[in-house]
Amino acid sequence: MNKDEINAISRQAISPPLFKVIAEAADQLGVEAYAVGGYVRDFYLYRPCVDIDIVSVGRGIDLALEVAKRVGDKNVNVYKNFGTAQIVHEKYIVEFVGARKESYDRNSRKPAVEDGTLDDDQKRRDFTINALAIGLNKENFGVLIDSFGGLNDLDRRIIRTPLDPDITYSDDPLRMMRAIRFASQLGFEIEKESFESIIRNKERIKIISKERIADELNKIILSDIPSVGLSLLFDAGLLQIIFPEMAALQGVDSVGAQSHKDNFYHTLQVLDNLSLRTKDLWLRWAAVLHDIAKPLTKRFDNKAGWTFHGHEDKGARMVPQIFADLKLPQNEKMKYVQKLVALHLRPIVLAQEIVTDSAVRRLLADAGDDIDDLMLLCQADITTKNFAKMKKYLANFELVKRKLKEVEEKDHLRNWQPPISGEDIMKAFGISPSLQVGIIKEAIREAIIDGIIPNQPEAAREFMIKKGEEIGLREVKS
Repeated sequence: MNKDEINAISRQAISPPLFKVIAEAADQLGVEAYAVGGYVRDFYLYRPCVDIDIVSVGRGIDLALEVAKRVGDKNVNVYKNFGTAQIVHEKYIVEFVGARKESYDRNSRKPAVEDGTLDDDQKRRDFTINALAIGLNKENFGVLIDSFGGLNDLDRRIIRTPLDPDITYSDDPLRMMRAIRFASQLGFEIEKESFESIIRNKERIKIISKERIADELNKIILSDIPSVGLSLLFDAGLLQIIFPEMAALQGVDSVGAQSHKDNFYHTLQVLDNLSLRTKDLWLRWAAVLHDIAKPLTKRFDNKAGWTFHGHEDKGARMVPQIFADLKLPQNEKMKYVQKLVALHLRPIVLAQEIVTDSAVRRLLADAGDDIDDLMLLCQADITTKNFAKMKKYLANFELVKRKLKEVEEKDHLRNWQPPISGEDIMKAFGISPSLQVGIIKEAIREAIIDGIIPNQPEAAREFMIKKGEEIGLREVKS
């Protein structure tokens, strides 16, 4: 494209009426104003974007206040310490900041900031594709300022830093994860020199807060093909620092001719498979963590070969600490992931064996409302390259799903609690809380799950009386 064609496209980017308001406000205040960063990048990539960054050469907060006044918006979030302000208008979130230049202390990613020019502001940007700017003043309205070849990098699908990557990444090490995140989200490649710089500077990531790292990691996991970003994190040596438990999955051990699969790349395949079916972050985290305990449970048996017995239980026990280390939420989200990790083998085992009603009832009772998510995870976990095995597993898996539906419709065991409570047992036998109450309650639960008695109060009560008599209790007649 020639310059006129490029500027014609840039004018389309700023065609929404809000940009005209910003332009008129900037001219009235006598400041240069530019649309910059992600909004411009995404417009050229035909990606929707409602977050707009406006850089003004001086008076960024004043510009925000003037724009808010013109659009009749009284809610302006002003952050004087950072020299920024934000307004929300219609569908847009607009952030205003004065052009600045930065200098960094080696032990902090928080820069010393001073007023600067547009050129200074573009130099401090992380990547060339984020350093594009479109003029908003009357004399340059719609003119693209591309000082570092960002448009060409968009065309080549390249992630590259405006300045020496060693300086860019050392100054703000979070940019290393952002580079990988953009590569994963956009399907771009990181320039060779830039990626080598990430490898050289990887230890600098240790000065970044866990919260900021987790935010980038979540965005990578939410990519359309998350294996791209996670593979890059591993190849750069960053994953080994920020998430060593996952990095430990990589590698293959052999004894004679017997080898196990590489559990790191298996996990990535499971995650990619699942990502075709869901955008749920926490379900994707369950895929990331489903085999996390395999390195700790790996054993070689002369008869059985490589085994990972109990990795689902140990993995579930690891989830709370991993979430704590990564500063992920310690709430129902964590418990949900923990539950799916603990149960992830159950449908797979059923798909390889004869499917009994009692096994299906037990799975329904344990999984509750998360049964559908569990089935998605387990189907994604079928990654065999053997076509005959794959065909057999998938056919059996469909049988499991049909059985789940049939049993649920008949027995209503999703989020199920036995029809007899501990209080009912104590009242029936005139006893206090004790081990006997637990024995009877568990026996009722197992009898219903195994199909010995129906899931009905009358049948459960009759069974309760018989079980009580077996352990020496007598019913108290009212």
